[in-house]
Amino acid sequence: MSGASQYDAWYETERGRWIGGLETALILRMLHPRPAESLLDVGCGTGYFTRKLAAEMSGPVVGLDPDEERIAFARRRACCGETYQTGSALDIPFASKSMDLAMSITALCFISGEDGAVSEMVRVARRRVAMGLLGSHSLLFAEKGRGGGRGAYHGARWHTARAARELAIGAGLRNVAVRSAVFFPSGSALARRAERIVPERTPFGGFLLVTGDVR
Repeated sequence: MSGASQYDAWYETERGRWIGGLETALILRMLHPRPAESLLDVGCGTGYFTRKLAAEMSGPVVGLDPDEERIAFARRRACCGETYQTGSALDIPFASKSMDLAMSITALCFISGEDGAVSEMVRVARRRVAMGLLGSHSLLFAEKGRGGGRGAYHGARWHTARAARELAIGAGLRNVAVRSAVFFPSGSALARRAERIVPERTPFGGFLLVTGDVR
C-alpha cells in the first residue's frame, strides 16, 4: 500500500470516519459555502476534505498539493467533479481574488513559513478563508504531540486558540472566529457521547478551525 493509500485508508476506519465527520461538519458550518461558489483546498493531500466539500457544493472545487503521488491518488478518487493540481501553498498558482473560498486543513501545521501560506490563501480568496490547525491544549496533543510528535503527527506544529486567531488577524482577515472539535480523540462510545455536549467554542479540541472574511 502506498503512503497516500495508507493515509487515506485511516479515514475508512471506524475512528477515522467519526473524526473526519466531526471535522467536515465543523468546516461546513463555519465556512458557509453559498450556491455556485468556488473553493480552493490548499495542501489537499489525498483529497479527503476536498471530496467531502465537493459533495456538498455546487460550484467548482480545486485541490492543490505539491506531492505528485497524493495528487494522482486524489484524481483517481474524485467523486463530484472536483479537480486537482500540483502547486505550493507559498506560491499558489492562481490569480488574486480568483476563488470565492480558500481552506487548508492541517496542512499548515507541516509548512515552514505558515504566515506566507496564509497570506497566499487570503490573496486568492474573494470572500472567506478557513484554516484547520492542531490544538495544543488538547488530549490529542497529550497523546500524539509531545516530544516532536508521533506517527502522522511527527514534526507537526500545534497551536493554541489564541495563536490561531492571531495568525488569521495577522493575514488581514476580519470577523475571525475559532472553533474546535475532537475533544475526546479515542472515538469510544463514551467519547462520542461526551463530544456531543462540549460546546465548539471550547478551545480544547484537537482540531481547531479558524475562519475569517477577506477584507
